[in-house]
Amino acid sequence: MLDGSSPQAGKIWKKANLTFSFDGKQQVAIAEEEEADKNPLEGVPSEYHQYAKVFGEEEFNKLPPHRHYDIGIELTEEGPLNSPLYSMTDAESATLKDWLRDKLKAGKIRPSKSSISSPVMFVPKKDGSRRLVVDYRRLNNRTKKNVYPYPALMT
Repeated sequence: MLDGSSPQAGKIWKKANLTFSFDGKQQVAIAEEEEADKNPLEGVPSEYHQYAKVFGEEEFNKLPPHRHYDIGIELTEEGPLNSPLYSMTDAESATLKDWLRDKLKAGKIRPSKSSISSPVMFVPKKDGSRRLVVDYRRLNNRTKKNVYPYPALMT
């Protein structure tokens, strides 16, 4: 982290993937340990050093406070917008439960009582892990569009 904290206690892990073909594809990951950067702010302009705390572990693991101007989404139609869940494998369901538990524990998400739900799915990453994706297409289709006049540009 930029504030000097490191979740791996001063270590950085580089990961290399080797792919061998034997009855299909099999990926083998090899990790090697390196020392963490002694000065994480090296190369960052000095006028930005005061903001290093924003990129630290403490700020990373919490949500911003609620404010009186929390933003809402205006919908074009009345009624709840519940999209059906996509089917998942047992491994994907376990990954989703782990992801939700970890994000709740870290304070990055919170329980919701919203009548709107959108399905989630996993897409594979190059390293073989999964990335969570939320399908907001139905919500986007029912969102009132902000229509503002564009200023006339004279050239």
